[in-house]
Amino acid sequence: MTRTRTVLALLVLGALTFGTGSPTWVTTTVATALEPEVVVAAAGTSAAPGVGAGALVLLAAGIACALTGRVARYVALLVAAAAGVLVVASTLVVVGDPLPAATAAASATSGVTELTSPVTLTAWPWAAVATGVLAVVVAVWGAIAARGWAATSGRHERADAAAAGGATAGVPGPGTTRTSAADDGTAVGPDDEIDPHDAWDALSRGDDPTGR
Repeated sequence: MTRTRTVLALLVLGALTFGTGSPTWVTTTVATALEPEVVVAAAGTSAAPGVGAGALVLLAAGIACALTGRVARYVALLVAAAAGVLVVASTLVVVGDPLPAATAAASATSGVTELTSPVTLTAWPWAAVATGVLAVVVAVWGAIAARGWAATSGRHERADAAAAGGATAGVPGPGTTRTSAADDGTAVGPDDEIDPHDAWDALSRGDDPTGR
């Protein structure tokens, strides 16, 4: 699995986890002084707060995998796996005993905690379990494949800087003396000092002491 696919999978699973936690998970009824039957519904994020928290962590882990280096990448994948476990565990608590969630929703809705009908679960908790399991699978699979992922852009920037340094190494600096070939094959720079005795001998022979 490539880094791009892992990042996209984590982001999609985070969004799907939010989607499974938004609808109604638990329904029941209560009786009040004004109405004999009041329908009570609890959303997934209310019944299982760990689902919303896990969704946020999955989104953050996906972004971290896209931007961080090798070590932080593994940490992000580990956190993503833990988020998937949190989603599954929080959901299974509600599935195993939905009465506390229904009672809390009834109290918040009508101020009554005595339920008048059995608590009913919708299919959305099982969808949340599926997204949590998939998040764990993606995180583990991504951690196995992460050793083959390409390095971050910082590596390419260092390579470009090294290439630029090598290219400028051959360019003479401000204080560098350039040489010119003399007629006799010797290289004489404009700033080279000429020995007075050699210059006098060259002039005596009718030669140019500067080699020009």
